[in-house]
Amino acid sequence: MTFNRRTFLRQGIHFTTLLAASTLSASALGATRLARVSGNPFYLGVASGDPRPDSVVIWTRLARETLGNTLSRNEPVAVDYEIAETANFSTIYRKGSAAALPELGYSVHLDLQGLSPGKEYYYRWMIGGEVSDVGRTKTAPASDATPESFRFGFASCQQYEHGYFTALDHMAKENFDLIVHLGDYIYEETWGAENVRHHNAPEIYTLDDYRARYELYKKDLDLQAAHASAPWAVTWDDHEVDDNYANAIAVDEQTPEQLLIRRAAGYQAFYEFMPIRLPSGRQGASMQIYRHLQFGTLMDMTILDTRQYRSDQACRDGMKTSCDQHRDLSRTLLGEAQKGWLYGRLSSSEATWNVMAQQVMMGRLLRRNEQNEEMYLMDIWDGYPGERDELLARLKAASTPNPIVLTGDIHSNWVNNILSDFSIDNSEIIATEFVGTSITSGGDGSDISSTTAQTLSDNPHVKFYNRQRGYVSCHLSKDLWQSDYKVLDKVTEPGHPIRTRASFVVEAENPGALEA
Repeated sequence: MTFNRRTFLRQGIHFTTLLAASTLSASALGATRLARVSGNPFYLGVASGDPRPDSVVIWTRLARETLGNTLSRNEPVAVDYEIAETANFSTIYRKGSAAALPELGYSVHLDLQGLSPGKEYYYRWMIGGEVSDVGRTKTAPASDATPESFRFGFASCQQYEHGYFTALDHMAKENFDLIVHLGDYIYEETWGAENVRHHNAPEIYTLDDYRARYELYKKDLDLQAAHASAPWAVTWDDHEVDDNYANAIAVDEQTPEQLLIRRAAGYQAFYEFMPIRLPSGRQGASMQIYRHLQFGTLMDMTILDTRQYRSDQACRDGMKTSCDQHRDLSRTLLGEAQKGWLYGRLSSSEATWNVMAQQVMMGRLLRRNEQNEEMYLMDIWDGYPGERDELLARLKAASTPNPIVLTGDIHSNWVNNILSDFSIDNSEIIATEFVGTSITSGGDGSDISSTTAQTLSDNPHVKFYNRQRGYVSCHLSKDLWQSDYKVLDKVTEPGHPIRTRASFVVEAENPGALEA
């Protein structure tokens, strides 16, 4: 693999042009209309995402091998779509066409405008006599509406080799208003000794590598079912590029320039395969994905990126005792621009529930070594205590209504009360954190571990801890938030049933989790 500055700059400029072009209609791009294709071009499924009151993004990606001579001519291809208000498409609400761009691997992102708020729609794609599966989506409520309830699920960490995506099939059957994915949608490397499925390469580096990895994951029918069942809100964590990377710093011998080239490839592939609405003018190695979604006056959701802008992990990463670097108050997890944007939203929101959907655990996770010294996991918010203290002080000063933190990454379930000062056990509770386990990462898992009792003793703000696989289902109204922790006993075998392991509620204006 050859890395150089010229390659990096060329990739960045190239991707800026692609994002600007990807929003154009098929006719504007002079896209070729195919009378016939050689097979099913929609075998990676359909998806929708980033719902607003009047719009939603719908997505698909064409199988390149079905496009015949068009592929060799490297031309945009027209893909037709239909929108209906019922799943049988008895009455077509809208139809049109969009362009699948060869530069974006023949993926299609169509931002459907002019829809009605809080309404369910169905969509499908057509090309050359082939019709895709039907997708269900839903717009957000009107900005001044207060829906009686809203239901969504959140998940993260789906290592293909470690198990089957049965949990995603169960998510699909819940008919959620929204599904939130908090990162590690793919894994860039192979690990584990008892894998039940296999990646198509040990580790990936190039754009073609990342595309092939996403295609492998997207072929999974359980994942396709979850995408087709509801709109998604997605963000990334580390494995969409490289394990535990921090900004342009890798944990191994890669130089910053090498990692940025790899990051550009990973970011472009992420965009190509996700139903995400992005601003124009973003370069491949620097893509803003932090954004917000509003669901009437009931919920404001800020979707964060804790990878792209962070300072390097302190004390050489891992579970460590504190060091001078760890105590440096200038270190950041969010970066100054994202942090300023977040503070502005938290200070001005009038929504009942204010959600920060992000990657790494915010609640303190204190452990002790054999010398009884305090140890902290440096990759999570514990590794950036100065910025966490700043954020919590802002939440308190702004009196942000009912802050809720949603977290993935750690392959286990947690419920944490977020304290204004974690050094004081009886400090004021100012927010609640729900941490969801992995879909498959880590294999089957277990209900408890040998360290459970000690973990809970050292961290009295932790109200629940569990190491099984699954997802979290959230049901909220203007008075009450409920999180149900859904788990499976096995993911190394397909088709296992789901059950609710625990449920916790938060009462509006009364921060802190109560077991239901």
